[in-house]
Amino acid sequence: MELLQMLTQQLGVSEDQAKGGAGLLLKLANEKLGAGEFSQVKSAVPAADELMAAAPKPGGLGGALGSLTSAFGGGIGQLGSLAALADGFKGLNMDSGMVSKFIPVVLSFVQAKGGGGVREILEKVFK
Repeated sequence: MELLQMLTQQLGVSEDQAKGGAGLLLKLANEKLGAGEFSQVKSAVPAADELMAAAPKPGGLGGALGSLTSAFGGGIGQLGSLAALADGFKGLNMDSGMVSKFIPVVLSFVQAKGGGGVREILEKVFK
């Protein structure tokens, strides 16, 4: 798959790491976006369901923090989301700094496949 090739070549990660990392980003987008917006993102990433299935399940501190923030109305939900992403990336044997390396590659892929509008939808999730 083209997105996985881009991630493995540009970031030097394994295919499993590329699948899991992209899946984590897509799962976050799925949680944050409405169904209409996410369907546009999904149409730009043909294997989105497969990638989300490959993402590690949240756990540890990130998962607990995410649950805690949602219990308090999600006021610091963004912090919880980023912590959960970092936790997921650690589960894939990558450091949390890889999150910021995956995002531009995924955004550029989405723009190439779905156009600037779809990229803007996805960018909102990561701000």
